[in-house]
Amino acid sequence: MPDYRVEIEDAQAHLFRVTLTLPRPAAEQVLSLPVWVPGSYLVREFSRHLSALSARQGQRDVALVQRDKTSWVAACDGRAALVVSYLVYAFDSSVRGAFLDAERGFFNGSSLFLHAEGHEAESHRLTLAGLPAGWQLATAMPQRSARRFEAADYGEFIDHPFALGRFWRGRFEAGGVEHEFVVGGAWPSFDGERLLADARRLCAAQIRFWHGRGKPPFKRYVFLLQVADDGYGGLEHRASTALTASRRDLPRAGGAEAGDAYVGLLGLISHEYFHAWNVKRLMPHEFVAPKLARETYSSLLWFFEGFTSYYDDLFLLRTGLVDRARYLRLLAKPLNAVLGAPGRRVQSVAEASFDAWIKHYRGDENTVNATVSYYNKGALVALLCDLALHANGRSLDDVMRRLWQRSAGGAIGETDIADALAEAGGAALRRDLRDWVHGTAELPLAARLARAGVSWREEPAPLAAQLGLKLSEGPVSGVQVRQVLRGSAAEQAGFAVGDELLAVDGWRIRRLEEARQWLAAGQAFDVLAVRDQRLRTLRVAPPAAAAAPTRLLLADEQADAPALALRRAWLGS
Repeated sequence: MPDYRVEIEDAQAHLFRVTLTLPRPAAEQVLSLPVWVPGSYLVREFSRHLSALSARQGQRDVALVQRDKTSWVAACDGRAALVVSYLVYAFDSSVRGAFLDAERGFFNGSSLFLHAEGHEAESHRLTLAGLPAGWQLATAMPQRSARRFEAADYGEFIDHPFALGRFWRGRFEAGGVEHEFVVGGAWPSFDGERLLADARRLCAAQIRFWHGRGKPPFKRYVFLLQVADDGYGGLEHRASTALTASRRDLPRAGGAEAGDAYVGLLGLISHEYFHAWNVKRLMPHEFVAPKLARETYSSLLWFFEGFTSYYDDLFLLRTGLVDRARYLRLLAKPLNAVLGAPGRRVQSVAEASFDAWIKHYRGDENTVNATVSYYNKGALVALLCDLALHANGRSLDDVMRRLWQRSAGGAIGETDIADALAEAGGAALRRDLRDWVHGTAELPLAARLARAGVSWREEPAPLAAQLGLKLSEGPVSGVQVRQVLRGSAAEQAGFAVGDELLAVDGWRIRRLEEARQWLAAGQAFDVLAVRDQRLRTLRVAPPAAAAAPTRLLLADEQADAPALALRRAWLGS
């Protein structure tokens, strides 16, 4: 049984000390560290944070010969346990790696624990030692004794993150499962009881969704939330999730209505909890035995991330945490994001899934022109499937549960998804799914929503959006070009990323929107810009029909009886 010991070497230097004891090493024992963490599809090269590796067998030093960027070989004599010690630099404040300072610690096992090849199927044990006085720890890994934990195999071992430090914690029961919520870094005004109550509603609803009155696949679940001045994100695990958010997102004692920031946090909680089924257990075939030393490709992230993104906010509606009007505002966000990305006409959502390793997590100024988000477009595909199924007296809920039951909560492929949809919604839905997932044509969202008594209204876009510009603050003028959309008026005028905008028609600007005060609709104008220390004038001809953000509105007064019935089936009364 591989036995690991983690202790704080130097909190100020952000260093963990890890010691691995391997009782029965192979003659040529290979040790390796994952290059990515499951759930976040980017090669992160965690081994770059390892240093001072050494190994011994009894009193004998054992050479560790590096084989490649992430693996080592130890020549062992087989008569004694191999003891390997190393340092890990931990200063990644995201949910994906490891962090340590004088206030707190956090780690995913994929960034700390060397994998002893040939021993991955054995139980793995962990001891945490030398924590500062007053520090607590939280994890979903099964605990055997004080600060000693054990997992069934290496895959499970690295799928239980740890939070260390001083934090608020609370518990609730839902669906026969004990849930624990840990929050670090919160303001004193944080309303923990409200967070627990709202999270409980979400967890109970999702357990009923998947199992009815049956038993979930875990007996205990832990939310590890670290808040800071700014941040937002989450990473799913089999019985826990690591979350990061802004302190402003937390509910405050005495607060009445849930603000947009808190609703966003609830949506994140809902999203990551849904992943406990949809991707951690119901998963692509490729993820059953993922290759942690290199990329593990799948073309199905539009389903596992996109459909989860559809359900996360839908559960806020179903549990009464938001009303119908607010839900439609939330639904408009992925719609606007997709419609505002020229890349939707270039890349299919299946291709976006496969390319996640090189595109989604490595966005640049051209990302919006060349790619589409499998989160956002995947959510819209789920919406279209749900509307089509409700029109046939079924729902996407039926399909999700059917996939779960048929696979016994295991691996599925695209054919399984298409078959389940076709059985519930007819052969036409199979063809539609193929077009929506593998094509780049516009999704029929307006028409399908209209059939459910929901219309959208196009509202005037800011001047920058009309021109196809995305701006940020610049070092001098305060207005700098961050993105230029493909085929836009700005691209035709010759704008480039990095340009600083100084004036419009000779008038100094601090914000581009100020130019509306003197520009007539459709009027061409000159922009004075700085590029590489040189002034240049760009002539802009505004488009005749400007792209506009979309706002979804309920349309009770315009909906006929069939549309109202469909809307009630989809969104409730």
